[in-house]
Amino acid sequence: MSPAPFPYKLVATDLDGTLLRDDDTVSERTREALAAATAAGAAHIIVTGRAVPWTRHVLDDLGYKGIAVCGQGAQVYDAGAHRLLTSVTLDRQLAGLALSKIEAEVGPLALAASRDGVDGEVLFGPGYQVQEGLPALYLEDTAAVWTAPLNKLYIQHPGMGEDELVRVARATVGSLVDIVMAGPGIVEILPLGLSKATGLSLAARRLGVKAADTIAFGDMPNDIPMFGWSAHGVAMANAHPELKAVADEVTTSNQEDGIAVVLERLLGAA
Repeated sequence: MSPAPFPYKLVATDLDGTLLRDDDTVSERTREALAAATAAGAAHIIVTGRAVPWTRHVLDDLGYKGIAVCGQGAQVYDAGAHRLLTSVTLDRQLAGLALSKIEAEVGPLALAASRDGVDGEVLFGPGYQVQEGLPALYLEDTAAVWTAPLNKLYIQHPGMGEDELVRVARATVGSLVDIVMAGPGIVEILPLGLSKATGLSLAARRLGVKAADTIAFGDMPNDIPMFGWSAHGVAMANAHPELKAVADEVTTSNQEDGIAVVLERLLGAA
């Protein structure tokens, strides 16, 4: 009896806490498993909350030449051609209104913003705590945030954790914008209706692949829409409880090659 074919045509992976280990590298085992999946006929697509300027170096290191979904679905990026295929921007007037309403509830927030474009800077205002090693432009006056098109805003509260900040912000401005938690200390304001699922669906259409053909891997609540769109959602062992609650299965952690564990099993059955 001949083996069954690899069951998916598209493998969608988040970056931080999923494909990347904690030192921002991709293990050789995971690289080999993804290469084997693509050799078996599946496309690999990266779907990340990072905007393109924070994603390009990872793609280059992987030798990745395909389409990537960046900026929580706002950007569909052709890594081989180094150009944006689609880009969605945040209505700055609406975002400013949402920000003022949230601050009226919780007090002053630290603010950062991702400018649109392949070379769009990520701007950080006073008090915003940023992950080391990522390119950033620091501002003394946050007024500069509003002077050019944006994909999203980042907000932090000095005395409130990200889960609580998301809860309050959604209750306050959920009809104006989307609020997502993308990682520890990372709460984002996005255009209403934008998600990783919207960006992934656009990219999949370009590849001629359907949701029913897709397996997705992630670790944070911002991956929930992607799991809802895909046929099979796999949460990492290190994933947020909200994502684990909706996952079809839970694999090992990003440190323990969780993506490779699942792909190797599927390839072994293929």
